[in-house]
Amino acid sequence: MILSGKEIAKQVENGSISIEPFDSKYLNPNSYNLRLHNELLVYTDEVLDMKKLPHTETLIIPEEGIVLQPGKLYLGRTYEKTSADCYVPMLEGRSSIGRLGLYVHVTAGFGDVGFSGYWTLEIQCIQPIRIYPMTEICQIYYHTIEGDFEPYSSGKYQNNKGIQPSLLYRDFEKDD
Repeated sequence: MILSGKEIAKQVENGSISIEPFDSKYLNPNSYNLRLHNELLVYTDEVLDMKKLPHTETLIIPEEGIVLQPGKLYLGRTYEKTSADCYVPMLEGRSSIGRLGLYVHVTAGFGDVGFSGYWTLEIQCIQPIRIYPMTEICQIYYHTIEGDFEPYSSGKYQNNKGIQPSLLYRDFEKDD
């Protein structure tokens, strides 16, 4: 079951959900809008290798915006840090953003119960588009979970401090 906006606010108030900073003006009937931070990462490797940490370059989104190009992956992050100890967080783009041909995630819209951190956004566009920092770019919503569960405990992305490139290479190290 998906939590209503009013229930999200209630769970923020009692501490079961954390959205920092929280402002009720971003609350929707069944989600909360998250904003885009002013940094982006782009991969600089010509070929990405799953078994290696990719090289990146940081771009700062100025107040006047930055134009994104099709065919390129930009990693961004939410301005807000979120956590939920007993709900499954889900992330989706806002319809107004989608109608401009801007994708906010390639596959990572599903969070784990217990995740705490900033959401890394996998941003792509259909045609060139100018984006701005602090834009309400996506929405988070929460599902209840049934049955016993182990909260997310992987150190790979938990309690991140900013945009994170793929850390898939660590999975290969475990196999060695």
